[in-house]
Amino acid sequence: MTEDVYRRLARHLDDLPGGFPPTESGVELRILRRLFTPDEAELALCLTVLPEEARVVARRAHLPLAEAEQRLQEMEAKGLIYALHAPDAPPRYSALHFVVGIWEFQVNRLTPELVQDFDEYLPALTAFDEWRKAPQLRTIPVGQSIPTNLEVMNYEQAEELVRSHERIVVAPCICRQERRTVGEGCKKPLETCLSFGTAADYYQRNGLGRPITQEEALNVLKLANRAGLVLQPSNSQKASFICCCCGDCCGVLRSARQHPQPASVLASAFFAKVEAAACNGCGACTRRCQMDAVTMVDNVAVLNLDRCIGCGLCVSTCPTKALSLERKPDAAQTAVPPNFTLANFQRGRVRGKFKTTDMVMMVVRSKVDRLLAHE
Repeated sequence: MTEDVYRRLARHLDDLPGGFPPTESGVELRILRRLFTPDEAELALCLTVLPEEARVVARRAHLPLAEAEQRLQEMEAKGLIYALHAPDAPPRYSALHFVVGIWEFQVNRLTPELVQDFDEYLPALTAFDEWRKAPQLRTIPVGQSIPTNLEVMNYEQAEELVRSHERIVVAPCICRQERRTVGEGCKKPLETCLSFGTAADYYQRNGLGRPITQEEALNVLKLANRAGLVLQPSNSQKASFICCCCGDCCGVLRSARQHPQPASVLASAFFAKVEAAACNGCGACTRRCQMDAVTMVDNVAVLNLDRCIGCGLCVSTCPTKALSLERKPDAAQTAVPPNFTLANFQRGRVRGKFKTTDMVMMVVRSKVDRLLAHE
């Protein structure tokens, strides 16, 4: 019976836009057993992507309200479900994707065993055919690499994304923390993960990060550039987070690095170009590139555009300005959804989930349960 609840939860998570695909080894079930108690798994099955009050979830789960409230609070604190807290209103709870979601919220409580299971599961999570059509992250250039004459949208500039938010929290990078848990990875800065708005509230409320000012967040971006970290916000014009990633530790970048054409699977609006006559052969760009897109041939930098993801790290430290960024043709760019919710729905549709009829039924069920929960 216990094993059955984890199988049902795995299917439930796989029906969410982010996905939780099954494997032959069943490693995904081992992960769920490490994270959820059987009772927590049962309650998680009663949550959808629609935020709902505890009274609604309690009715659906056939639990007393007080018990449901306590369990939901505990599950939020463990990073297993999402919650929205508004002033003068009860919290509203919803299901979390495994990635981006449950996994990222395990920061500061990783174990070697959980990390080993995640490593085994990672190839199943990075299905690049789906990712190419509906990515969860996108790559934007570091600010120092953007020339003044290049037309750039606000949502393509990390600094503008930061300035558009008042509530900002910085947290440790789950990926670098993950690799260090098993004695691997790099020594690049750890506290670099930026969250905004309600996502920032979640991190702060559950002790996963600390609030910082806009100025401090802008300094994190400068630190990321110096350390050679790729900026990856959520794939939405109104970003809810910015990850500062390295090719040694980041699950997405590690997987993309093994792909023969990373540029074809990671969403980016730019690519680098080199003016051979200006290159002095210093090789700084080869050390900065996280995708091995730059090589030195006869002391001149040569770019492999199939591997270039337009992060701008090679541009920002080129001493002779031989490297610069250009915008991809419109046909080669992935459209950026207005917000994270629409981005998730888009990913769900690409995966064959969240059809219109399914969404309508979910909304109707939620309305009925809300009405009945008043009785």
